[in-house]
Amino acid sequence: MAVWLIPAVKAILPFISPIVSSALPVFTTRKSDEAAAAQTGVLQQQITELQSAASQNARHVKELAEQLQKTVTALEQGAAVAESRFRQTAVLCGVAVAFSLFAIGVSLFVLFSG
Repeated sequence: MAVWLIPAVKAILPFISPIVSSALPVFTTRKSDEAAAAQTGVLQQQITELQSAASQNARHVKELAEQLQKTVTALEQGAAVAESRFRQTAVLCGVAVAFSLFAIGVSLFVLFSG
């Protein structure tokens, strides 16, 4: 245990009893009927607000789901386009390599046959 903690606890200990004894009646008293009725009204208002917030959340989640679906569809279309362009580029690269090998072969043939 930290050395500084023991003196701090000893300094605070005498004040704990009055704090607890003064706070205890606040937590143990019963509320009057008026307070209970007011609290019921407040609770009813809070429930109404929560229901309204929940329905707004549901609408927002639905909108977000629709936007996400559109985004995913657009991404899939973009990926398909990119894949077709990649295939085209790969074919063109293969043709270019074949032509360059053919050109090297022709140049070597001309070089050594002459």
